[in-house]
Amino acid sequence: MDILLALDKLKGSMPPLITPFKGGEVDYDTYASLVKFQIERGSHGILVNGTTSEPSTLTIEERNKVVDVAVEINQGQVPIVVASGSQSLSETKTLTNYAKKAGADAVLIVTPYYIRPSQQGLIEYYLEVTEGQNIPWMIYHIPGRAAVSVTLETIKELRDRSPTFVGMKHAVNDLGFVSECLDAFPDYLIFVGLEELSFPEMAIGAVGLMNAVGNLRPDVLVDMCQSVWDNDLSKGQELHQKLFELNQAVFYDTNPIPIKYMMKRLGIIPANEHRLPMLPASPELEKRLDDVLERAGFFRKLKK
Repeated sequence: MDILLALDKLKGSMPPLITPFKGGEVDYDTYASLVKFQIERGSHGILVNGTTSEPSTLTIEERNKVVDVAVEINQGQVPIVVASGSQSLSETKTLTNYAKKAGADAVLIVTPYYIRPSQQGLIEYYLEVTEGQNIPWMIYHIPGRAAVSVTLETIKELRDRSPTFVGMKHAVNDLGFVSECLDAFPDYLIFVGLEELSFPEMAIGAVGLMNAVGNLRPDVLVDMCQSVWDNDLSKGQELHQKLFELNQAVFYDTNPIPIKYMMKRLGIIPANEHRLPMLPASPELEKRLDDVLERAGFFRKLKK
């Protein structure tokens, strides 16, 4: 995707799809149906291999095949963003290179986790990964899992040194940092990665959402984005409150444990499977999530 085109097309709701398993193997047929589900319900794009997809439990080959399935089913209808980060520099370069060749429109690269590098180390890492790729790329900023934060100075240096660096998925409870970024770089693309801040962050200038709850309610997230673009903030606030408890429920346990259970409960996926060390929801969590779905009206819809 051309960089100028990226600044125009990379926006809106781009749910990070889960990875369905069947008998311990990736269920690529169900994954294809999830891509179709998102497109049919109006999602503005799709995020492949994000945290919600349990990428650390997938092999490089499985992650790449998921990319192939998404690109093939999509057929250019909406932007495909591929999360291509890993703990290893070599793996990240391999995954990023494959995503570009497979036809991804942009890549999202998580800060190297567990290592806790310096800011200069982060800068050199990102420049090494993206050198010569000529594909729009964004940082996946999730210090709660990666144990490293990105500073405004780091973003500035990356923008100065990498013309293909366009934005960030910001999965941090820090509206102040978002404001600082947009004040310094008005064309910087920020996607909300924390459900509870979806509307507030878009209201101050984020361009879109990469939220796990979009696996359940893509339509509401699409409408929320449109309400902000239409400057109908009262409508946006109404939709935000409508999703608020569901947004919280996504994190009743480690993502994607709750979201996978709810998707299976609603018939969106045929099986609720994880790979170790992840486990399915406990009976107590299932009951709690069922109560959320009941209050949100999902079961009434199923009965019709």
